[in-house]
Amino acid sequence: MRNRLPLNGLRAFEASARHLNFTRAGLELHVSQAAVSQHVRSLENILNVTLFRRLPRGLLLTEEGAHLLPVVNDAFNRMDSALQKFRGGKFLEVLTVAVVGTFAIGWLLPRLKDFYEKYPWIDLRILTHNNTINLATEGIDASIRFGTGKWTLTDNIELFSAPHTVLCSPVVAESLLSPNDLRNKLLLRTYRQDEWYHWLEVAGVEPWVITGPIFDSSRLMVDATSISDGIALAPACMFRRELEIGLLKMPFDIEVNMGSYWLTFLKSKQKSTALTAFSTWLQDCSL
Repeated sequence: MRNRLPLNGLRAFEASARHLNFTRAGLELHVSQAAVSQHVRSLENILNVTLFRRLPRGLLLTEEGAHLLPVVNDAFNRMDSALQKFRGGKFLEVLTVAVVGTFAIGWLLPRLKDFYEKYPWIDLRILTHNNTINLATEGIDASIRFGTGKWTLTDNIELFSAPHTVLCSPVVAESLLSPNDLRNKLLLRTYRQDEWYHWLEVAGVEPWVITGPIFDSSRLMVDATSISDGIALAPACMFRRELEIGLLKMPFDIEVNMGSYWLTFLKSKQKSTALTAFSTWLQDCSL
């Protein structure tokens, strides 16, 4: 029966079920009322059921018609969705990537125009996260994370390192003549709470107990420096625009390597054409 169901009959049934009227369904489908009625009648004959009760002023779905309608709607929605993925003679492939927010704003978004010019057939979906992601359970094709790359369930491609340095507002920067001046300041932290101690060690400063507020996003933490006297430790390469226009200052030429940005994807999942292209583009841009 599946092979013999007429597409015209299903379309006529779906339109008639929405309008509960053969005439209005015919106007939508650009055919006569009689043609719609005939298509529906043919479908009923094939299924050996009655889909509508014909009333003097319209139609009423039967129980069988009510059961069939959501199935037909779902089928047409799936076909419409698939057909919309064709663009420029190619099938538009969806690629969903979860990106740590600092990287998304500081590196990826300014380069997206170049990506779309080179790969117009990829429908890139970007989700942001705070460096904690589970590709196996969240239906995501790949992620961009910060760290050491020691994630066992994924293939991990290093993009580039991102040394951390002190970032703050221009006003606060004027009060910082040496790293020791940080001792009485509000030091903002991420969940990697040992970062400041690593930086102080490289700067040759005796550490102290740091109790500043903890943020789950480096981007949010650095943004907070502009509306407070807080001082952040973050990768300067992700805040080049803010540094260039003077919203942020880097008071010390001291950096410490905390890790790198990585493209990660499941070892257990076959790498799609879109993911391969995205990976190549990322690595080319990171050189």
